[in-house]
Amino acid sequence: MNLIIKASSLVIFRDLLKDKVFSLFIKLLDSIEYSNEDGIIREFQMKRYSKFVNALYKNGGNFTEYVLNFILEDENFYIVNYSQNRNTDKNIEECLKNELSIIQEISTMSPQKIKDMLTYNHETGEYVQTPYFLPAWSVSEDIDFYAEYTKRAADIESYGYGIYAKYYMFIIRNGAVVPVKNPDSIKLENMIGYELERKAVIDNTEALLSGKPASNVLLYGDAGTGKSSTVKAIANAYKDKGLRIIEISKKQLREIPFIMDSLSINPLKFIIFIDDLSFAKDDDEFGELKAILEGSVSARTSNIVIYATSNRRHLVKETFSDRDGDDIHHNDTVQELISLSERFGLTVNFSKPDKKNFIDIVTGLAEQYGLNVPHDELVREAEKFVLRKSGRSPRAAKHFIEYMKTKEN
Repeated sequence: MNLIIKASSLVIFRDLLKDKVFSLFIKLLDSIEYSNEDGIIREFQMKRYSKFVNALYKNGGNFTEYVLNFILEDENFYIVNYSQNRNTDKNIEECLKNELSIIQEISTMSPQKIKDMLTYNHETGEYVQTPYFLPAWSVSEDIDFYAEYTKRAADIESYGYGIYAKYYMFIIRNGAVVPVKNPDSIKLENMIGYELERKAVIDNTEALLSGKPASNVLLYGDAGTGKSSTVKAIANAYKDKGLRIIEISKKQLREIPFIMDSLSINPLKFIIFIDDLSFAKDDDEFGELKAILEGSVSARTSNIVIYATSNRRHLVKETFSDRDGDDIHHNDTVQELISLSERFGLTVNFSKPDKKNFIDIVTGLAEQYGLNVPHDELVREAEKFVLRKSGRSPRAAKHFIEYMKTKEN
């Protein structure tokens, strides 16, 4: 069949042939080529038809849109080169147009056309009435694949390619970057208080996105004050502008240089996020992070920054044993501890709120949650609640409001 040969000719979008849904459709087309001319559907053809529809139904049911999404997110040599140098070879450009035309032709084949091909009797020139139910799928004939692809490529700095086009939050697992498929959905507009602190981090992030010099950031201070939530909310707010976030643990710090190298030519902007960071003085990771922040391990790239949160300003916990010895040795130790936090270009302090700010947070959250409690009662109950907890904080305020909501019902 002509379409099967055309599909086999793909060069730029070669990986499409490995995709489960698309490859099952090609196998279905291949089975039609071996159909008898009597128009009677054979068992192996029905199996291939059903397998294809089963796989497609699990992915929305529209074959054209499914294939379009695949090619828009595909990481291939064309889009990687295009993101670095907008000038492409004319032969490759012609290849792109041809392949997108082929893919569009295949992905817009209607289920009725497939049914007709399966049931056509070549001898009589008529279609055989099949006793089998053939489930249909959707296609979108009005989509121009070349127009959609070139439009996406022109804004590649916002969308990216490959796994980074499909997801925006990631973690490291077994040395590989893997997506977080259900990330925290916290929004900046729902966060109350700490406006100045949050603005400093937002401004730095916007500098990164606009291609201006941006700093590595240390968010430090009391537990439950919204340091981690600020970073995640920023990732949510700017994901459509080309921001991606990769969260790593302290034990994975040695992975950072490799991550930076792999992302250095990526058109997107990245935050490498280290949550709840602290060290014992003799931790091996202490020196690793210091070297990374200094840029002595891997050259600093303009599309990547490191954001870290910690309950400690200087990151390294000093014990009483560190104070033993002469004053010179003690001073050297202290300076070494301080030097790590100073490697961050921007440090932002999130301290526990005073009573007024805490009540402002409680009041704002009560409004967001639709909690209908008189203000005086709300204040009184909030103060009683934090006495049983670890003190005033945005986290304690959130827990209090959730507790009050359960009582309300």
